[in-house]
Amino acid sequence: MIPVEGHKHLYRDEKSGAIINTDSLGYSQYKKTRNQRKSQREEIDGMKKDIEEIKNLLRMIVEK
Repeated sequence: MIPVEGHKHLYRDEKSGAIINTDSLGYSQYKKTRNQRKSQREEIDGMKKDIEEIKNLLRMIVEK
């Protein structure tokens, strides 16, 4: 593999020409951040559903 100039974790595969990132710590941090954001998104979506349900219940109370 050929090192990419100016990037210590990037290498070019000689056969395919693909750029390969060997920064496993950076990749682990990326995955952790991605999973945290996914969890936050799911929590927010759940809160939105709860708020919509509360709004519907309040409408029902007001209509009575």
